[in-house]
Amino acid sequence: MKTLTVDLKRLPRHVAIIMDGNGRWAETRGLDRIEGHREGAKSVRDIVRAARQVGLEAITLYAFSVQNWGRPPDEVAGLMQLLTDYLIEERPEIMDNGIRLRAIGQLDRLPSLVRDPLDQLSADSASHKGMTLTLALSYGGRESIAAAVRGILKQHQAGEIAIEDIDADRFGASLPTASLPPLDLVIRTSGELRISNFLLWEAAYAELYFTDTLWPDFRRQQLYDALEDYSRRERRFGLTGSQVESGGDLAP
Repeated sequence: MKTLTVDLKRLPRHVAIIMDGNGRWAETRGLDRIEGHREGAKSVRDIVRAARQVGLEAITLYAFSVQNWGRPPDEVAGLMQLLTDYLIEERPEIMDNGIRLRAIGQLDRLPSLVRDPLDQLSADSASHKGMTLTLALSYGGRESIAAAVRGILKQHQAGEIAIEDIDADRFGASLPTASLPPLDLVIRTSGELRISNFLLWEAAYAELYFTDTLWPDFRRQQLYDALEDYSRRERRFGLTGSQVESGGDLAP
């Protein structure tokens, strides 16, 4: 089995993954799409465990988008059950290893069978100091930005902030990801070359990594490949290469 050989100082702090390809994985095997999602859940377990073991501070998984509500009802119901199963079955792993679980998105749209164990586990793990696992559920990047705008407008209308005080930092602090480290790396599986309405604001300076591997086949070995690729990149945040070499300020 391959081991990760990257200098820990070269690891990203925050990795986000667009877990794509479950349906195609199943269809190429003559299986129902839900079987692809079920196999994909095994990848989630392996990747979260590997991320914790290598020392990532935060990992965010795009588990269900706002647009996914438009899929066939039986597929949506199956996905909701798999989410519930994950929250129940992985509770000991999360609690025993100090993982902090969070969720972002339009969570009020989730059925109670998902929302109840999600709320409970989020509350019970809120004080944990280990890796933060964020599930993007009923999530959309544009929808998240619109919600942040509404929140800032309400603050302005209440006289809490002036128009002149609204800048990129203030806006970023209004997003549900504000408590997480800056997003360093976005991984997308299945060969698609887009980010599909995921963490649009947060990904402004993130490195992008695309792989043809379908999500059910993406396990810790493939995560190590992505982390090693990231470690070889030069992140400039608008500066020149020579400025980076001389130790310029690389804050995004």
